[in-house]
Amino acid sequence: MNNIKAWIGDFTAIIVGLIGLGVVSGVVFGDVPFVGGIANNFTATVNMLGDAGAVGALVLAILVGLFD
Repeated sequence: MNNIKAWIGDFTAIIVGLIGLGVVSGVVFGDVPFVGGIANNFTATVNMLGDAGAVGALVLAILVGLFD
């Protein structure tokens, strides 16, 4: 069970790193193939959470807890 948890944690860390790389490459190089629109999708998600009020704050707290 601990191996599975460690594997999931490692996989999540890789995905978060790739998302960060996609956002940075989108800002630096513009619309890059295979990572196009990541920054737009990220800002849309943040705006959606902001518009949701208390539910958005709860979801954000859960997401931060998952990545912490």
